[in-house]
Amino acid sequence: MTERPYKTNLNCGGCVAAVTPHLNGAGRIKRWAVDTRSPDKLLTVAGEGVGGDTVERLIAAAGFRVLGAID
Repeated sequence: MTERPYKTNLNCGGCVAAVTPHLNGAGRIKRWAVDTRSPDKLLTVAGEGVGGDTVERLIAAAGFRVLGAID
């Protein structure tokens, strides 16, 4: 299983609640977490075969953005 962090514009609990059904509904994502206290509003996604395009699409479906992957 791979784990990747992403910078986002998710800045509050309401934002996290909005993306929850999208991320939970993605079968390949096994777990995820958002640190809204981080300056990068860090979203960490773990799963098999979950690419950045998929994460961006899921976050965009909730009205938010992935600002880039963190290496």
